[in-house]
Amino acid sequence: MNITLYRKYRPQNFDEIAGQEFVLRAIKNSLRENKLSHAYLFTGPRGVGKTTIARLIAKGVNCLNSEDVTDNPCGKCENCREISQGISMDMIEIDAASNRGIDEIRELKEKINYQPVKGRKKIYIIDEVHMLTKEAFNALLKTLEEPPSHVIFILATTEIDKIPDTVISRCQRYDFLPINKEDIKKLLKNVAEKENITIDDASLDLIYRKSEGSARDSFSIFEQVVSNFNNEEIDITKTQNALGVVPDVILEEFLNLIRESDKEKLVDFIDKIWEDGLIIETFLKDFSYYLKEQFKKKTDLPVNFLLDTISAIFFTLNEFKYEEDKRLLGYVLIHELYKSQKNNSQNINSSETIYSFDKNYIKEVSSNICEKVISQISKNPKIASLASTAETQEKENMEKTQKSESTTKDYDILIFSKNWEKVLLGIRKESVMLGALVIESFPDRVENGVLHIRFPKEQKFHSEQILLPEKKAKIEKVINHICNSDITVHTFLESENSQNEEDKFMQNAVKFFGGEILEKK
Repeated sequence: MNITLYRKYRPQNFDEIAGQEFVLRAIKNSLRENKLSHAYLFTGPRGVGKTTIARLIAKGVNCLNSEDVTDNPCGKCENCREISQGISMDMIEIDAASNRGIDEIRELKEKINYQPVKGRKKIYIIDEVHMLTKEAFNALLKTLEEPPSHVIFILATTEIDKIPDTVISRCQRYDFLPINKEDIKKLLKNVAEKENITIDDASLDLIYRKSEGSARDSFSIFEQVVSNFNNEEIDITKTQNALGVVPDVILEEFLNLIRESDKEKLVDFIDKIWEDGLIIETFLKDFSYYLKEQFKKKTDLPVNFLLDTISAIFFTLNEFKYEEDKRLLGYVLIHELYKSQKNNSQNINSSETIYSFDKNYIKEVSSNICEKVISQISKNPKIASLASTAETQEKENMEKTQKSESTTKDYDILIFSKNWEKVLLGIRKESVMLGALVIESFPDRVENGVLHIRFPKEQKFHSEQILLPEKKAKIEKVINHICNSDITVHTFLESENSQNEEDKFMQNAVKFFGGEILEKK
C-alpha cells in the first residue's frame, strides 16, 4: 500500500522536528532530567507537530535501549518501532472527535490502573480534546489531576478557547506556532531530493503560502502538485495550474484596471474570469497576497492604497460569504475598490493632481460650518430673534406639509432628502447587499406618489437591481417607515450634464436653511 509523504517522512526523533524551538527545548530538558509532568496540553494550529512530539515523548519514556527516560530514543527497539507504527500497547491514542462522551471517559478510567505492558509508563494521547462534552471533561478532571504514577496524559487541541479552565490548570501547557517558511522549504527540498523530484524555489514558496505554516498541509499540497507532473520538472506555472492559483499576469491586469478607475472594464473583467471558471473568492485572496508581495518589492504602491484595498476585499468576502452569485460580490467589491483608489489617486498617479470630495468629508465640513453659525447666532440677539421667527415659520410649514401629505400624498422632496442618511442606514440594516447598492443614490423628486431616486451614470447595474420586485419592496418599506410616507420608488441615471455633487449639496443646504448664494468662486 502506498504511504503518503507526510507519514513516510514523519520525524522519528527530536532533531528532525521543524520549528517549535522553545517547546522542544523544554520537553527535551524534562526527559533528560526525568522531570516529566503527569499531564501536558499542546495547543496550536493543525499540522505543526503536536501529535508527533507526543509520540516522541512516548518513545523517550519507553525506549528499551536506554537505562532510563531519555531525550534521544533509539528508534530501533521494539517499543520505539511499535510506537512509530501506532500499535504499541503502552501508547493509547484517542480521537476525541469520535470518542467524546462520558461513557468513553469512564471506560478510560477503568483501564487506566492497568500497568504498562512493555514500557515504563502508559501514555494517553487525546487528540482534538476540545471535542469532549462538558460531562466528559468533568469525568476526566480528577483522574487528570492525580493519575496513577505509571500514566502520562498528553492532550492536543487546535481550539484552546474551548478547553475548560479547570482542565488547563491541571496540565503543563505548551503553545505551538505555525512553522516558518524556511523550515518548511527545507523539509520539502529534502523530500524532493530523496524522491528524485525537481521543483523550483518559487513553487515551494507557493506551497508554503497555501499551507499557512502547516507541515502536514505542506506535504499534502506538495504531493498533489507532484502527482500532476510525474517525472517532470516542476516550475511555478505548473504549480499554479495544479493548485488552481491565479497567474500573476491576470492579477497585474486587475491591479492596472483599478488604478485606471475604469469601472466598466472592471465589471467586464469580473465577468470574464467568472466565465473562465476562476473562483472569485480564490481570485480575490490571491490578489491580496499579490498586492502584499508587490509592496514588498518596493513598487509605487502607496501603503494606504495597499491597506484600503486589502481591507475592502476581506470586508466584502466576509459580508457576502453567503451570496450565491459571486459575480455580485465582485461588482460590490469593485465599488469598494474604486472608492479606495479614488481616495489614494493623488498618491498613485504622481503625474496628475486629482481632488476628490468624500461624502463624509462634506458632511464633516457642513457640520463645522453649522456649529460656527449657531455660535454666532447665540451671540447676536437680533439674529437670534430672526432665527427664532424662522424656526417658528419652519414648524408651521412642516405642519402644513404633513397635513397636505395626509390628504393628497403629494410629498415634498425635502422630507426624503433630509432623512436620506437614515434611509441608507435603515436599508443597510435590512440588507448589507442592498445598502451597498444604494450608497451613492439620492432622492431627486416626487411625482404622483413616486419617489425618483438618482444614481451616478456609471451605476446602471445598481439602478436596475433596485427595481427587482423583492429588492424594491424592501427599499420602499424602509423609506415609508422612516419618512412616514406611502410612496413607490423609481430609479434613473444622472445625465452627463447633471450638476456635480458639490452643487447639489449646496443647493440642498441653501433650500434647507432658507438662504441664498451671494457669491460663488
